[in-house]
Amino acid sequence: MTIIFSKMDATNGGVFSLILFAFFTRYALSQEYFRMGVNTNSAEATQFLREYDREASGMCYRVTMSQWKFVTNITDYNRRRMLEELALSSKFERLSWRKAAAYDSSRIQDPQGRRQMMKIVQGSRSALPDDKYAELQQIITEMKEIYNSAKICPYGQKPYDPHIPRIPYSNEYQDSSMSYQLSNQGYQHYQPMETPENSNYCDMQLDPEISRILAHSRIESELLYVWRSFRDQTGPKLRNRFMRYVALANQAAEATGYRDAGDQMRAAYEDTSFRASVEEIYNQVAPLYKQLFTYVRRRLVQRYGETTVRSDGPIPAHLLGNMWAQNWKSIMDLVMPFPQSPNVDVTAEMLRQGFTPLRMFQMAEEFYTSMGLKPVPPEFWRGSMLVRPAQRSVQCTASAWDFCNRIDYRIKQCTEVTMQDLVSTHHEMAHVQYYLQYSEQPQLFRDGANPAFHEAVANAATLSVYNLPHLQRVGLYQNKSHDPYEVGMNFLMSMALEKVAYLPFAFMVDQWRWSVFEDGVQNMNTRWWQMKLRYQGVIPPIPRSEGDFDPGSKYHVISDQEYIKYFLATVLEFQIFEQLCSVSGHTGHLYECDVYRSREAGRLLSEIMQSGSSKPASEVIKSMTRGKTNRISPEALVKYFRPLELWLRVQNREEGVIGWSSNYHDVALFAPQRALASALTTPAIGLLCLSIYVLL
Repeated sequence: MTIIFSKMDATNGGVFSLILFAFFTRYALSQEYFRMGVNTNSAEATQFLREYDREASGMCYRVTMSQWKFVTNITDYNRRRMLEELALSSKFERLSWRKAAAYDSSRIQDPQGRRQMMKIVQGSRSALPDDKYAELQQIITEMKEIYNSAKICPYGQKPYDPHIPRIPYSNEYQDSSMSYQLSNQGYQHYQPMETPENSNYCDMQLDPEISRILAHSRIESELLYVWRSFRDQTGPKLRNRFMRYVALANQAAEATGYRDAGDQMRAAYEDTSFRASVEEIYNQVAPLYKQLFTYVRRRLVQRYGETTVRSDGPIPAHLLGNMWAQNWKSIMDLVMPFPQSPNVDVTAEMLRQGFTPLRMFQMAEEFYTSMGLKPVPPEFWRGSMLVRPAQRSVQCTASAWDFCNRIDYRIKQCTEVTMQDLVSTHHEMAHVQYYLQYSEQPQLFRDGANPAFHEAVANAATLSVYNLPHLQRVGLYQNKSHDPYEVGMNFLMSMALEKVAYLPFAFMVDQWRWSVFEDGVQNMNTRWWQMKLRYQGVIPPIPRSEGDFDPGSKYHVISDQEYIKYFLATVLEFQIFEQLCSVSGHTGHLYECDVYRSREAGRLLSEIMQSGSSKPASEVIKSMTRGKTNRISPEALVKYFRPLELWLRVQNREEGVIGWSSNYHDVALFAPQRALASALTTPAIGLLCLSIYVLL
């Protein structure tokens, strides 16, 4: 805003100053100053919200139905129909934003009406001009397509070369349990089912082939190969597009009144000190993570040797059973506290009892109705895809769907009779239960209290399904021959590899993204690995450069999906679970709590879900904890894993470093020479904290 002052007499000057002061006082003291339009007709604004609710519900139904038809029957026709509906939805969003932005929401008497108006405006990028808005959407679509089409060759194999002779397939090698050492000679290895003359085997995708190798292979060279190859097929192709995406996202945020796109993402949490809050949460869980990290590192040293893993240093990223080192559950066989006692898996018992996918879903529904919650409507059973269809191509990722009409709710899952899918079934049914509970809210409020709540509530419910007391109550587990303490420690270790190991990664992804939005796209890859080292204690197994753009290997980064919600959801799920256990009358270890058939827990869960996003998360948390706090707290998570932490402290008592120390060679793997020179002259280079040191 430019203000031109002209010469005026004292009286007029005083009046002008008073008006100017009033203007800036009103707008500068309001966090929503940029959302206030010039239309002050509150009745008209209220009518707009009523019309928006009706139209948005209808548009949501059409888009969701088109997406459902595509993912449950992948054809070109269904894809075109889905894209057409998405284009219409995008136009509707932009028109709605323009109308909402024209109103002065401070004049709306109803606080819920003001809140709805803010929700329309604050999360949209519709402030961009039409051409830049279309460009941004196109870039995000292109990045998704590049990512989803990434394929690599099998380990030790090159694409078909007609000049190199083939090795004929022999049945004597049909035993899949045998391991093979592929030579460096110029021969091609073929699978028996391939018959075309010019077969090409470079068709391994992230899910399931690459993920399966990272989870189950213990050949370090194979792990390194797939880790590097997938990044070669994603990051370099995505880097320039991502840089343009950053520029456009920042322009949209600034046009809406935010400092940058990261500021706009954080606004959904309604916390003026949000960054400090999440940093504080991370610092409270870091000691537990470092105990787990130290124990796991020692076991990896035993498996791979000190030439691969330094006994006091960070862990190479390809050894932790996951493409991003975010979930370590796949290396449970290397770190199990008591190998002589079983890791709980009731799959065999489920098969023995004749479980079917339908029975698993009925069991999940009964879990919630036993707590006094709502049964799913008949439309759920008619419309859901609970098993993989035989005659058509589908996308099998488990997901719960709300069709926005207060009637139709579905789950898409290619269910198999396993314990993992039993837990997944309860998780997805929890999302459906959330939809049912807030179904009477306006369309804009049919969501979690903040972006973390939906996942947190679903995970909190499944914490009860995982544990041994619940599995015993439903007749799936009977421990008659093993030490309960040892079985319990194995269970907690398995949970820690999934939950605790995930926290630093879930925390650092958006820390990195926010830094890119704030400080620009220079040295993006260096900053990524700096944060990986600082928070996770993880380093790349091979040198990385800016051209590699390793953040592009994570889908949420390139698909414009915020990630801090997963960090908060993981912490919040334990906080919710502790409150459910408290009202249900549970005593004893938190990890042994089962809220099955507890009406008191059901009432509390219903209270949490019914308000949707009509209230700030702080109010929901305050009500949930009966006034003890209004903030997300990691105390329940630490309490849940306290028995394991005590055990880990005993196991790590001989360790010289709890956590990790980094040296010149670790930093040199990813830092440009100028950053490395700075590190050598300034020990605290921003990536070193607590137990992380640069050895000079």
